[in-house]
Amino acid sequence: MALLDVAALEIPNLAPVSFTLERGECLAVQGPSGTGKTLLLRAIADLDPAGGRVFLDGLERNAMSAPEWRRHVRYAAAEPGWWEATPRRHFGDAVKAEALSKTLGLAASLLDRPVAELSTGERQRLALARGLMDDPAVLLLDEPTAALDPKARSAVERCLKKLLTAGTAIVLVSHDRAQAKRLARRKLAIAGGRAKVGAL
Repeated sequence: MALLDVAALEIPNLAPVSFTLERGECLAVQGPSGTGKTLLLRAIADLDPAGGRVFLDGLERNAMSAPEWRRHVRYAAAEPGWWEATPRRHFGDAVKAEALSKTLGLAASLLDRPVAELSTGERQRLALARGLMDDPAVLLLDEPTAALDPKARSAVERCLKKLLTAGTAIVLVSHDRAQAKRLARRKLAIAGGRAKVGAL
């Protein structure tokens, strides 16, 4: 049984999308801007209303509350939102937050710096750390390294590879084709209002 099963999911301006994702698998989502890649991730995460059905390990999304679903199927936006003055106040477990930050190439001291003073790349990595706090089964990543330099990008990719080895499944939106090939073996190509799964 697939870990994630997306069945005829209905996204605006896109034919119904279907695919499965196994444990420890990364699926790269590729296509021009404006074709629905972010909307697809948001629909899977149950952040926007969408027709169709989504299953996690055989359990339909509608069988659990939206917050519970999002703990298991975690969406990390390209532009993360912050509502507290410092990153640390978004994390419940300080020790785990510091460990995840270090894994992503960030100093623990950044957790106490005002969010407004952080770079885009720092905020992006801290948001990823925030998304990993609950050990989700599936990660929905929207351009997770778009604002990063090569060193920071490598740190994130090493973290993602460890997660894949541990059995986490990842749906990765990335315009970086080389990155997609480093992390995934299959792609969901979106073009002309249709999405098609194929080999990278």
